[in-house]
Amino acid sequence: MTDLSAIEKQLDRLAIEVPSWAYGNSGTRFKVFATEGTPRTVEEKISDAAQVNKSTGLAPAVALHIPWDKVDDYAALRRYAADQGVEIGTINSNTFQADTYKFGSLTHHDPAVRRAAVEHHLECVDIMTATGSRDLKIWLADGTNYPGQQDMRQRQDALAESLAQIYAGLGDDQRMVLEYKFFEPAFYHTDVPDWGTSYAQVAALGDKAKVCLDTGHHAPGTNIEFIVMQLLRLGKLGSFDFNSRFYADDDLIVGAADPFQLFRIMTEVVRGGGLDEGTDLGLMLDQCHNVEEKIPGQIRSVLNVQEMTARALLVDQEALAAARTSNDVLGANQIFMDAFYTDVRPALAAWRESRGLPGDPMAAYAASGYQEKINTDRQGGQQASWGA
Repeated sequence: MTDLSAIEKQLDRLAIEVPSWAYGNSGTRFKVFATEGTPRTVEEKISDAAQVNKSTGLAPAVALHIPWDKVDDYAALRRYAADQGVEIGTINSNTFQADTYKFGSLTHHDPAVRRAAVEHHLECVDIMTATGSRDLKIWLADGTNYPGQQDMRQRQDALAESLAQIYAGLGDDQRMVLEYKFFEPAFYHTDVPDWGTSYAQVAALGDKAKVCLDTGHHAPGTNIEFIVMQLLRLGKLGSFDFNSRFYADDDLIVGAADPFQLFRIMTEVVRGGGLDEGTDLGLMLDQCHNVEEKIPGQIRSVLNVQEMTARALLVDQEALAAARTSNDVLGANQIFMDAFYTDVRPALAAWRESRGLPGDPMAAYAASGYQEKINTDRQGGQQASWGA
């Protein structure tokens, strides 16, 4: 069995935030399927998320989406999460579902619309203060569908002005992370389409603004690990949204489509200090479970990240450096591939058991009876879904 003793400290620091919306009903543009046991309230979402942490020890925080997860008393919600053994994580804003934002939000040509979008984000900052959250994540659907529809340069100027107003509202220990996506729902141009645009905008703001990288938000063939390296090198990678894609923004279980890509990404995270003590890099899932069970889907996801992280930590860095220095192309590649092909699963099972966790989290959850209980208990009411 693979020896993990040399990398245990870094493995112990691995924490992957899970999203509240992953536990609600979700689907595609064509259909959102209802399933048994789906949460009806944010408290029930948090309870489900706590099962992932209970099974794996990897998911100590739950991200919220506003207004989907709005409550009257956020301090009480924070206490509820603590009672479940988790904490409130990233607060995600939403300016993509109100009719007001049909033609843009933070980039809209109308100052009144921009102000409404800014006020929504400042409300999210207040929620962060009440819940103890560190990060405000901003993803914008803003963009256009046709050439000439809007002034692209004017929209970048408007975005800079809007972000500056939000940034000014952050507390000393709070951050803003700006996500990017190269297309959809805008198809001709997206106002924040790539890491360069996100970086340019946050770099102008200050140290409390960084880039959020969603692994499904890139064009086919994009070398995502290069972007990870560059942003870590520049000190501007704030957080990840992990998921997997075959074609576009599929939001499938991370590592499902390309486990090797996840390994390559985590290798750069390790190289860039993302698992060092005191790192401020946030790791989060951003997935929707359409046909698979939601809680097991989240458990499988965090285990996939842990497995590829362990393999990345096992890369023989000294041998790799020597091979690179001597221009041993195949030798360097072999060292890399040897780590990727290492089966770390038995060792990780032992790692979990040594910490009082189940060796097989998927089996432990299936045997826990939790799914059967919520299927019975959660009768009536409105199931959580997109927009609720």
